[in-house]
Amino acid sequence: MGGALRLLLILSIISYSSSSASVAAVDGGDKVSFEIYYETLCPYCSNLIVNYLGKLFDSDLLSITDFKLVPYGNAKIKPNGTITCQHGEWECILNTVEACAIDAWPDVNTYFPFVYCVESLVYEHNYTYWETCFDKLGLDPSPVAACYNGERGKELILGYAAVTQALEPPHKYVPWVVVDGEPLYDDYRNFVSYICKAYKGTAKPSACSSESSVGHIRKVKMNLINSLFGEETSNYSKLFETVQQAVLSWLPGNKVAASS
Repeated sequence: MGGALRLLLILSIISYSSSSASVAAVDGGDKVSFEIYYETLCPYCSNLIVNYLGKLFDSDLLSITDFKLVPYGNAKIKPNGTITCQHGEWECILNTVEACAIDAWPDVNTYFPFVYCVESLVYEHNYTYWETCFDKLGLDPSPVAACYNGERGKELILGYAAVTQALEPPHKYVPWVVVDGEPLYDDYRNFVSYICKAYKGTAKPSACSSESSVGHIRKVKMNLINSLFGEETSNYSKLFETVQQAVLSWLPGNKVAASS
């Protein structure tokens, strides 16, 4: 799917979710914290934002989450106060740009389309054209430019650095996704299930009504393992073939995709 079409789709989804956001969380249930610690040029991070985070807006799931993006990742602060980024100078630039956008437009329905647009360009290796996202979304670039060119940009990045470095347990790679205070490790793409499991309210959004919960997935896997190894078998070639097929079927959803 082309970048422009993807951006149009996410804008449509966000527009729909905004109009129906009052469906869930009407019973006063506490929102679930959902934090993504990332860096802008990390390919796994852009993949998560572009190809998976749309699930947050597919229904009224956003209404039960306290969603936060933290664009810092594996950056380092030198003793002289300068900041270096894992993927070079452009990553430091875009980390600050996205931090400034989040600061300038605190409403997720405004800043996320911008972040999504920039990360779509990262995903397509066209990130040097990130400024086109202002025109595409009809946004005034002046608050982001003022933030980036002034002291506010560095102040935001230093704040994100402090938050990232204070993580317990410490982050091991990016994207580092945390739901309700617990890191999801390599299962971060399955964030919907963890949000649904952590939510204590009674009026759950439609995304939580499916059976694809964390417990259900684990139970299916354990049942398969027990069926494979719970009984003696003399047909080792058949066992190997079955195990091989099972492993191959798990790979797309369980491959450790992380940038150290």
